[in-house]
Amino acid sequence: MNKNLIKDVDYYTDEAGNFVFTEAYHLAKGYCCGHGCRHCPYAYEAVPEPRKQMLLNKEIHEYREPQ
Repeated sequence: MNKNLIKDVDYYTDEAGNFVFTEAYHLAKGYCCGHGCRHCPYAYEAVPEPRKQMLLNKEIHEYREPQ
C-alpha cells in the first residue's frame, strides 16, 4: 500500500500520542500484519499465540486512566 495517509481516515493519534491505524486503513491494506493492531479487522489471524488470545479477550489495548 503506497499512498499518502489521511489523518482521521487512515490513522489518528490516541490520548497517549500514539499513531493508530484505522480499520479502513487495514481493510485497504488487505491482510493482517501480525503486529496486533488496535483496529485489525482480520481477527488477528497473523498474530502468534498467546498474544492473539490476549487481544481477542481485550486484555490488550484497553485504555486505562493514568494514576
